[in-house]
Amino acid sequence: MRLIFMGTPDFAVETLCQTARAGHEILGVVTQPDKPKGRGKSLQPTPVKEVALKLGLPVYQPESIKSPDFVNVLKQLKPDIIVVVAFGQLIRREILEIPPHGCVNVHASLLPKYRGAAPVQWAVIRGEQESGVTIMRMDEGLDTGDMLVKEAIPLAADETGGSLFEKLSHLGAKLLVEALQAIDAGTVVAKPQPEESPTPYAAMIQKSMGCIQWSKEAVEIERLLRGLNPWPSAFTHLNGKTLKIFKGSVCAPEDLEGASEAIPGQILAADAKGICVKCGRDCLRIEELQLEGKKRMPSGEFLRGHSIQTGVLLE
Repeated sequence: MRLIFMGTPDFAVETLCQTARAGHEILGVVTQPDKPKGRGKSLQPTPVKEVALKLGLPVYQPESIKSPDFVNVLKQLKPDIIVVVAFGQLIRREILEIPPHGCVNVHASLLPKYRGAAPVQWAVIRGEQESGVTIMRMDEGLDTGDMLVKEAIPLAADETGGSLFEKLSHLGAKLLVEALQAIDAGTVVAKPQPEESPTPYAAMIQKSMGCIQWSKEAVEIERLLRGLNPWPSAFTHLNGKTLKIFKGSVCAPEDLEGASEAIPGQILAADAKGICVKCGRDCLRIEELQLEGKKRMPSGEFLRGHSIQTGVLLE
């Protein structure tokens, strides 16, 4: 098929590569403008742009895809279909109506669950047993279009936002190629979504969400650590310094001396196994961390260079 590919982050790269390998004619790749990064603030291309250039594909980076000039560019390319994967801009009706087969989106959840910008992280944070990818035909709603292909995968007990992101990026690429084949053959079956989503909107992840509230149950905090690993990471404060926490496990308070009198956030033990902290219910053993200005490391290694007394409060 003759198609236009719209995508920006790492999540979209595998889909672009597999679409190209499947033999589709990619008329152009649309991605977000380069952004300044690093201390020198030099402009850095998006991951999708880097791969598109290696594949010899034309790249477009409009500030806004709804500008009349760029809409005319899309019309002149005359695509059969537009593929959208984590692009980063809303697709308006005037673009949705350009290709005869419409626009299809690779969404990293089992729609209608987790509509929104960050379904991968929220699936981990909320303790889902499974996640997956849905290929949907886009409409003007937010992830509300008809579902074309859908496949689920189980979440591992130690699943992180990063590991699930990687799994779903490969699954999404595979399903998109299958969907394009079915659309081209005229065998695709579209299934409407119910109007209401069975889960809350998967809002965009903000750094501030990583601030640990020790009054919550340890199991909730442990899921937060995994969901925000590797970015933006969960964090607390130790003696006025930011302490990022990447990995932990729930432990029973009855196994720890002084747990019944401790308040949430109070350190109960610090040894080679980790740093145990009282939570609103149960305790959390911190197993991997990064203190402000230091490298990421296991807690046992951290404690060899830092003395932490029981009773200290993490805030």
